[in-house]
Amino acid sequence: MKRKDQQAGATSRSVLIVDDEEDILELIELTLLRMGLDVDRATTVKGAIEKVQAGDYDLCLTDMRLPDGDGLDLIAWIQENRPDLPVAVITAHGNVESAVRALKLGAFDFVSKPLDLGVLRKLVGSAIRLGDRSDIDSATANIRGPSLIGSSAAMEQLREMIARVARSQAPVHIFGESGTGKELVARLVHASGSRRDGPFIAVNCGAIPTELMESELFGHVKGAFTDARADRVGRFELADGSTLFLDEIANVPLNLQAKLLRVLETGDLERVGSSTTRRVNVRVLAATNADVNAEAAAGRFRQDLLFRLNTIEIHIPPLRDRREDVDLLAHHFVHGYAQRYRKNISGFDPAAMKALHEHAWPGNVRELDHAVERGVLLSPGPAVRAADLGLRAQAAGGAAKLEEMSLDEVERYLIQRTLSRHEGNVSQAAKALGLSRSAMYRRLQKHGLE
Repeated sequence: MKRKDQQAGATSRSVLIVDDEEDILELIELTLLRMGLDVDRATTVKGAIEKVQAGDYDLCLTDMRLPDGDGLDLIAWIQENRPDLPVAVITAHGNVESAVRALKLGAFDFVSKPLDLGVLRKLVGSAIRLGDRSDIDSATANIRGPSLIGSSAAMEQLREMIARVARSQAPVHIFGESGTGKELVARLVHASGSRRDGPFIAVNCGAIPTELMESELFGHVKGAFTDARADRVGRFELADGSTLFLDEIANVPLNLQAKLLRVLETGDLERVGSSTTRRVNVRVLAATNADVNAEAAAGRFRQDLLFRLNTIEIHIPPLRDRREDVDLLAHHFVHGYAQRYRKNISGFDPAAMKALHEHAWPGNVRELDHAVERGVLLSPGPAVRAADLGLRAQAAGGAAKLEEMSLDEVERYLIQRTLSRHEGNVSQAAKALGLSRSAMYRRLQKHGLE
């Protein structure tokens, strides 16, 4: 339990170790004592619960197999009764499924036997650091800034989910239609977690040529291929100790997915052309607007990789499911663009607001953002007019029909609509949709729009 340092008056950090193997207990206790931490012990689930009820710990480190239950029982109890207490688990070597179950229940992280003391020290350090901002409500308050706009119940749930997920080190898979703000959510998860002082490394997998993706992710050594004139550090190594965001994860080629899975499970990688194994400590956040389950069922995405990425899932609601937020978003955008373009515009006239609320927004927040920017640029002021927004009139019931569409149908509709706006110019349409040319061409081929 925590105690006061007699000289400095500061409260020391305390860890509860739960294991019934004396040699493991002694090894972990000695390691943590050398880190300047207080250590307490328990050998059963019941004993650990009694300790947590009576004490004040910064981390609980538990084995998965205990005489009267397993670590999952303890994690479930702590999540219900002490959600502010980070829990990390000790698993048997190679027992990934057990570790993933623990992470899904809310465990902060896991370490495998035989124990790597370097990995253990990093895990404990991250968990202790997380305790400096462990309260979920506090973390939620920190992400209520202008970057996450909306007062709907769906957005409140999203904020709370981000705050909870930020406490973990588990991989996160972010799902959402194009334009919903998947990278923004990933950045907020990073900014609210224990790795927030490290870099947020983002990779758009849809924008990287297939033949260069392995080098981009894992690096290469000089001479590995024709243009490899010098060693190169990959994105995983750049994100060591921090967060790597893999956008459009479904675009990772099948032959690279095994290597990606290995890094997720072990932290080990080799640069292209090298036989030297390097170890990294990276939290991976992935995102997609594709039906990755269908891709896996079709054999184009590894089921085991999907299982690992889906340890924690975040689903971002489309704008049509939170229409009460359109007003807040539109006014946020109009004020920002009026300032950027130095125009005396303060809002929208009644017809423009009616158009904004009636539009289906298949392109979600990104489409709304672009429409408002267009409106600010075209409006003579002092208010944006309906005609300035460039929104096409929809037939009665059109929005309802759009809501019944599948994700692929919505994507196809949005691509057709954007191409039409830009008179068939693929480059301009791709830019408007936030896609690279290569990603745009893949989608054109997918939907038969070449």
